[in-house]
Amino acid sequence: MNLEQLGWNDTIASSFIPYRQQGFVAGRVAVEYRDRYLLYTGQGEQFAEVTGKFRHQATGIQDFPAVGDWVAIHKTTIHAVLPRLSKFSRKIAGGTTEEQVIATNVDTVFLVSGLDGDFNLRRIERYLVLVWESGAMPVIVLNKADLCLDLECRIAEVEEIALGVPVIALSAAQEIKVLQPYLQLGKTIALLGSSGVGKSTITNQLKGESVQVVQSVRLGDDRGKHTTTHRQLISLASGALIIDTPGMRELQLWSGAEALPETFADVEAFAQHCRFRDCQHEQEPGCAVQSAIATRQLNTSRFLSYQKLQRELQHINRKQDQRANLAEKERWKKIHKAMRKNPKLQR
Repeated sequence: MNLEQLGWNDTIASSFIPYRQQGFVAGRVAVEYRDRYLLYTGQGEQFAEVTGKFRHQATGIQDFPAVGDWVAIHKTTIHAVLPRLSKFSRKIAGGTTEEQVIATNVDTVFLVSGLDGDFNLRRIERYLVLVWESGAMPVIVLNKADLCLDLECRIAEVEEIALGVPVIALSAAQEIKVLQPYLQLGKTIALLGSSGVGKSTITNQLKGESVQVVQSVRLGDDRGKHTTTHRQLISLASGALIIDTPGMRELQLWSGAEALPETFADVEAFAQHCRFRDCQHEQEPGCAVQSAIATRQLNTSRFLSYQKLQRELQHINRKQDQRANLAEKERWKKIHKAMRKNPKLQR
């Protein structure tokens, strides 16, 4: 593949100029393993590792290369990650407050949801917040349309919360030509969704061969197993690239201060007409949001989802601030320790 087929553009080329002048070669991360990366370059595929200096200077896992990243390489070592044009992140699973980068430099996100027993509007809203925050454009893909008895009703429900985001219903095992307009030369598409929604089936259909293992969903709750175990950048015959991602049962927000109002623009629009600017939309007089709920202009479940995500973002922001403060204290502690050991540093 040439660089254009890998998604190279003028913005990336401009950021790479200083590295090119030093004799570096550009590559794009296709697969991330434990200690090394499979890269696509203009000269073919190769494996590489980050340098010791890179590892030492990294402040966290978010600084390391992720699938979709453009990197500056020399022989078999990665020296730098180029600025990301888009970045899809979540809070790492568990109690640790740390960012996990899922994929980068993505143009379009296929937000895949199954039209079976695992269908969940609130989960779609959560994914939309993360996609809008990433900088990519979302497309909601409703898979397993052949299993849905009330298809038109389901589509209408999703369109109500999508607020203009394209909604496509299909059966990945039968027909996916409707996705072709998004698969243009050099464009990168990421597939996101929980386990069992059919991301790997869509990937295989788009590729035209089985590049991802597919398993059936569990009986009883229609939830799937984690058939995709790692993220991978896959090239298509159209010249587009897709990133299939493992299903995420625990999808915790990492950021979304700007994306939340965009995802819930209907709630925000009503809030603009509240009597008080700091209205909490609970029992305050003149609350336009509560009025909209009372007159059924706004769905109660959607408003509660908005409040839940808002509280979650406020919580993670507080945790991030605490973590930053602790890191800054630790940095100064090391500086003072070094100064005590070497009095010349104090002059």
